[in-house]
Amino acid sequence: MKTILVTVVFGVAALAAAQNPAQPTPSTPSSTAQPGAAQAAPATPAPAAQAQAPVIKDPAEYNAYVGAIKQADPAAQISGLEAFLTQYPNSIMKTAALQTLMQDYQQTNNTAKTVETAQKLLTADPGNERALFLLAYIDRLKAQSGDPNAQQELADAKKYGQMGLEGLPKFTKPEGTSDADFEKMKEQMGGVFNAAIGLSDLQSKDYPAARKDLRAAVDSSPDFQKDFSVVYPLALAYAGPTPPDPNLPPDPINAIWFTARSSALAPNPQYQTQIEKYAKNLYIKYHGGDDGWNDVLAQAKASPMPPTGFTIKPAPSPAEQAHNMVVATPPEKMDFAQWEFILSNGSQADQDTVWNAIKGKAVQLNGTVIKATPTEFQIAGSLDDIDAKKADITLTFEAPIPARLIPKEGASLDFQGEPASYTPNPFIMTMEKGMLPKPKTAPVHHKPASGQ
Repeated sequence: MKTILVTVVFGVAALAAAQNPAQPTPSTPSSTAQPGAAQAAPATPAPAAQAQAPVIKDPAEYNAYVGAIKQADPAAQISGLEAFLTQYPNSIMKTAALQTLMQDYQQTNNTAKTVETAQKLLTADPGNERALFLLAYIDRLKAQSGDPNAQQELADAKKYGQMGLEGLPKFTKPEGTSDADFEKMKEQMGGVFNAAIGLSDLQSKDYPAARKDLRAAVDSSPDFQKDFSVVYPLALAYAGPTPPDPNLPPDPINAIWFTARSSALAPNPQYQTQIEKYAKNLYIKYHGGDDGWNDVLAQAKASPMPPTGFTIKPAPSPAEQAHNMVVATPPEKMDFAQWEFILSNGSQADQDTVWNAIKGKAVQLNGTVIKATPTEFQIAGSLDDIDAKKADITLTFEAPIPARLIPKEGASLDFQGEPASYTPNPFIMTMEKGMLPKPKTAPVHHKPASGQ
């Protein structure tokens, strides 16, 4: 299930973008995007005011630049700026021209030319925050849309994101922007950079880094809290690797919340159903049952972030479960799997309660033969150990068993023995005075006497 869901992260952006076509915005990702859709490509921040504007001394160069910039139609402006940059490749206005050209290509939804121009802008002006902003965003989204070059695009997205975060404190406020709007702009730019870095971290299985960076993106603005392409990777980062790695423990509370939240943001019913099921499984695994799940799901669907103090009661510990078994059922009425669980996980007092009740008393059990010799059988008695083909009982006999009665490995066996000792981990119970059921005697059919 987890493997299937991970692929959703790298296959959903194209669908989401189709549901939410790019719309130019003043400076940042749209706040009106559909829930669950990947955000439309964010418009680049406006150029910053300069203390002293560069001056073009060549009248022909000046006229070519001004003629291009004054074009109201984006297509005409693109044509004019491309011609200007071709004719004057070393112009003092090259950076300004490339910035405007990049914005024009973005406005006309020409992603390929937007990326190409942004890369040229970075060459002309290394560390240009506007170019890094768009490249980090576009490369992340391309990787999530299932592009065959996703691995390289994620690496590039991370590089641009890191460069963008490093330069963000020095980013100059665009002309005509209020202080409040500028701070919001920088927060959302930081969200774009952190999302790019975090998704690359997740793909590299660096779960602690992915949690930090993706959470920073989600915390940066309400727009990212509605963005499935960021929220769901954050949920997977909190859930951790599959199979579990003891060196990378999950964050179960956040994993459950953001996975449940992702189900509400999912761009189609199929993803919603899969992810909601995954979230419920995470909840049951952590909580020990599905009681309370519907309340958690309803909360997550109604709110983008967990409320202050949000928590989920964990399942009873193995020791607590063992104690509950001892309280609920006399040892004589337990099955072998319950004995094994208590003797492996219970407190010493609970172990003693069970052991004192069964030690030295003949018990009849069924198990699967792992290995058998005339004097000793290795048997799997619990379902888990039967599945693992691992012995948890050593049955010894006072006299050798005839060869014809020795069962084959893997055979199901009814037997009797007296518990004599055990080791809790790995669990092995030694049983003495082994006995096997007497073989059934075939009925004797007497031939009727002649004449009867």
